[in-house]
Amino acid sequence: MNTPALPRILTIAGTDPTGGAGVQADIKSIQAAGGFSYSVVTSLVAQNTTGVQEIFTPPIDFLRTQLRSITDDVAIDAIKIGMLGTTEIIEVVREFLTTHARDCKVVLDPVMVASSSDRLLTREAEEALRELASLADVITPNLPELAVLAGVDPAENFDAAIAQAQGLAHTLGTTVIVKGGHLTGERADNAVVTADSVHHVPVTRVETKNTHGTGCSFSSALATRLGAGFDTPAATEWASRWLHEAIAHADALAVGHGRGPVDHGHVGRRMQRAADCNPEHFLLIDAGPTPPLAKPAGPHTQALWDASAPYLTAIMELPFIRTLGDGTLDHADFMFYLEQDAYYLTKYARSLRALGGAWASDADAAIADEQEMQRTWLADLGRETLPSPVTRAYTDFLLASTLGESAAIGQAAVLPCYWLYYEVGARLAERNHDAHPYRDWLATYAGDGFHEAVRGAIERCEATLAANPDALDAAVRACAVASRYELDFFDQADRAWVVRDA
Repeated sequence: MNTPALPRILTIAGTDPTGGAGVQADIKSIQAAGGFSYSVVTSLVAQNTTGVQEIFTPPIDFLRTQLRSITDDVAIDAIKIGMLGTTEIIEVVREFLTTHARDCKVVLDPVMVASSSDRLLTREAEEALRELASLADVITPNLPELAVLAGVDPAENFDAAIAQAQGLAHTLGTTVIVKGGHLTGERADNAVVTADSVHHVPVTRVETKNTHGTGCSFSSALATRLGAGFDTPAATEWASRWLHEAIAHADALAVGHGRGPVDHGHVGRRMQRAADCNPEHFLLIDAGPTPPLAKPAGPHTQALWDASAPYLTAIMELPFIRTLGDGTLDHADFMFYLEQDAYYLTKYARSLRALGGAWASDADAAIADEQEMQRTWLADLGRETLPSPVTRAYTDFLLASTLGESAAIGQAAVLPCYWLYYEVGARLAERNHDAHPYRDWLATYAGDGFHEAVRGAIERCEATLAANPDALDAAVRACAVASRYELDFFDQADRAWVVRDA
């Protein structure tokens, strides 16, 4: 048999007719995480965003038939187990795991209590579920479920939850994912907990009531990444980040009157938009005037700023820039960005030298300072820096503009890397402090030295265009194209994590 194109994931769970939880959410999550989903239904649940109205459990023999249909025909790489409901169902699933799933990764989401506080498992079945948990590679309880499985009161803080999880992991011989979503505060961190280790996964809390189905969705994404061959820490980091984005955009779905579902498809749609190759969609429509902090030197550079302004608005709204400013940016994302910027600056310096004069002096002075900052960050990288497609396209455009076009067009093309960088750095500077993890970056691009270089670049562009007014339209377009590349350059780290290490 050929190697499968996608990991094949079986979900065993109940239903949700409104699509936010259960098998319906599992299928969406498996697909979003890069898998192909099978599904076996344990219970038909009449529920919506306001709660559970009724549960119908089909005959137990039909559950066996569903499972037999799977094993008679298709291969399985990982299994996610969700709502089981009764002791009889748990026993059938236990038999299935011991007979047919010895080589599969198994993730158990021990569904006992919904987010709405509705009981989804009979108390008589709790002990059977504990025994089933010992067959799983990973279990993903919420904090109330963790307490039930551990036989203790619910943890009131993250450290207490980890302690409970370590005891449970030791008892069951499995890995426990601690999920901090039920706690309060700015953090909603997760942790991969074994009997003798803890791997911390930082997660920023999203203020929303729309978290219906988060447990189902997380465990399904986790199972998919495990089925694809990732270890548990890496799979947990991916699933945590994907779910965070799904929660962050949940409100926009406007589904239901209670606790609405998360947006399982947001990452996929964002990646689809990033892959848009329609040239008519490349440049942004004017988003309205945005006054720059570094002022134009005259009408020509005002026209250039008008071409750049929509991109500044878009850049400031990027998750990469928002989290860079508040210090919560994922370290791997920042390192990806720095690595690309290190490559970019070598080509940018060549472009500036091609323009000559003060531009060449900037290449030898200001850029040297930036590269020194990068060398500090990238000292332990231990590999050659290769350009991404975005970085390559941007640097090729700059080299073509400065080596093959007039001075007016070449100068307009390099200007956004001065102007937009300063505008971003200056706007983020007020968030800088001594303990900020990216304080050096913020200080560099908001500093007086860089501001002076930006002022000089603006004035030189103004003088060149004043002497060559017929080149203004082409210069404005070159500035707009470079500004669009700046947007994509900042945004690319927030795309890279989706397939990082795949």
